[in-house]
Amino acid sequence: MTLLQTLGRKIRHNPWLRGLPNEVAVISLIAFFVAIGFGIVAPAIPVFARSFGVSALAASSVVSVFAFMRFASAPIAGLWVNRFGERIILTLGLLIVSLSSFFAGLAQDFNHLIVLRGIGGLGSTMFTVSAFSLLLRIVAPDQRGRAAAAFQGGFLVGGLAGPAVGGIVIAISLRAPFFVYSFTLLLAAGASAFFLKAHDKENMEIKEKSKVSQSLRSFTTALKNRAYSAALSVNLATGFVSFGIRSSIIPLFVVEELKSSPSLIGFGFLATSVTQAALLSYAGKSTDIKGRRPSMIFGTSVLFISIIVLVAFETPTGYLISMAIAGIGAAFMGSAPAAVIGDVTGGKKSGPVVAAFQMTSDFGSIAGPIVAGALVDSLGFGWAFMTGAAVSLVAVFFSVIMPETKPKAEVTK
Repeated sequence: MTLLQTLGRKIRHNPWLRGLPNEVAVISLIAFFVAIGFGIVAPAIPVFARSFGVSALAASSVVSVFAFMRFASAPIAGLWVNRFGERIILTLGLLIVSLSSFFAGLAQDFNHLIVLRGIGGLGSTMFTVSAFSLLLRIVAPDQRGRAAAAFQGGFLVGGLAGPAVGGIVIAISLRAPFFVYSFTLLLAAGASAFFLKAHDKENMEIKEKSKVSQSLRSFTTALKNRAYSAALSVNLATGFVSFGIRSSIIPLFVVEELKSSPSLIGFGFLATSVTQAALLSYAGKSTDIKGRRPSMIFGTSVLFISIIVLVAFETPTGYLISMAIAGIGAAFMGSAPAAVIGDVTGGKKSGPVVAAFQMTSDFGSIAGPIVAGALVDSLGFGWAFMTGAAVSLVAVFFSVIMPETKPKAEVTK
């Protein structure tokens, strides 16, 4: 047995992946490669941009243009998934990000860098939409929660490992992280091209009829579904609070309001990651056994509680407790809404439906820092955090009124 076969066997038999199709293991491995590479390059991006002598605002725009292009290109990626198939778009998207990152490392001026990062945003959303669409299509209805948790687990483990390696790489050169990121994405593209089965033939009759108008009709039908609306609201809360406010405002809160060492920021984020990783497998199983609605209500409620704890106890201990609680909510919010999307699409190709789901998170991650930053400047940190709490409450409301989408025969097992 070769080393690759041994590694593959161990991956397939870990608790997150046991009993799931082999493709779930491959997609989770791809997510790991993407996340570890991004974790390496992310800290270097604004610093590298600054080396061209631009303002801090311009340097931060390199990060924003990537997120904006992800958001803007999601509908196109969704239509491409329906027309060309998930595996082709997934592999192509990874190659686009890999090549754009490689040439970004060679960039000789700021304009080249920002254009290349924008192109990378297009490839990133192609990967995300296609991988997510394929993941939900190849698993049985009673496996969707666990499959989504495994996918999130790949991102989480890679995200934890990336910054640890990134510190070493960035010490070599500000350009080096871009080349390492490009390499990890090539590994991911190779896994997609050679280890994912071609599932496109299963839905050839859909592909033959896959006109743009039909794709849009499937999206508008889904939009009328209260469960789909709830999934969108939960993903918006994830982007707004978890990716937006948490990444942009909390570091400032720790240093400026709590008057603590910057190292406390890292400990808090670690607390979130540890609790999320510890509960991901359970959250996925709970979503598949007890249903999507209870998991979404629980996850969004816990996210709301974590914000209240942060505001009520403005101390380092309160901060750490709040971040740990947030990780619990994130575990359930990462698996249950995804399972709803799989239920709504019925396991069929529906790129626009998945793309809109992805767009809500991207929109939240773009709007969160802007809204919260403006509130911090004008009214203080408390108001910024309470805005996140309000978005979380909206997600709680939609989760409460949604119908259960998991097949009744499986919910009552």
